[in-house]
Amino acid sequence: MTRDIRDFFASLACLKTPKHFKPALWTMVASMLFIATSQTTAYGLEFPMTTRLALPASKNLTAAGNMPSVALISQTSEMALVAYAMQQVNQAREELGAKKVAKAIMSVEYSWDDKQYSCLNSLWTKESNWNYKARNKRTGAHGIPQALPADKMAIVGTDWRTNPVTQIRWGLRYIDIRYDTPCSAWSKFKRSNYY
Repeated sequence: MTRDIRDFFASLACLKTPKHFKPALWTMVASMLFIATSQTTAYGLEFPMTTRLALPASKNLTAAGNMPSVALISQTSEMALVAYAMQQVNQAREELGAKKVAKAIMSVEYSWDDKQYSCLNSLWTKESNWNYKARNKRTGAHGIPQALPADKMAIVGTDWRTNPVTQIRWGLRYIDIRYDTPCSAWSKFKRSNYY
């Protein structure tokens, strides 16, 4: 383990990057090390220490000199993905941020257009006002999509109580499976006052 850490830092030192990028890179490394050692989960994201994230290699990083055998690009990509996921979760804790995250996910993963987003916005504004802490005291429905029972969202992630991105992903998946599109789900909601 100590040798891996030493190799990792040696690899970082060999990177050829613009001068203005180096402080940001070292700050990110220090932040990730601090987060990894200070808490077992990152703001509600559950990443066991054995988790490995696979990302394509970045063409933006080049190395000078002999690189140690450690896969630096993979490790920095993993750290960047975790940092991005944490940023998404923090952004989605606010109404406007949740809307931006949902729009990005539905566009990329489901190829739904602005019309579908408008329907989704109407639906989830009525259901929870995009509040990830929303809970219906009468039925027990929970979160942005008002899942009932709430623990159904565990299919997407065990952090569904505290992670608005998990709730958004589950809600979009549910709509896709059950109604095909947000506009179909919104139509059902307008007829029945639930979806």
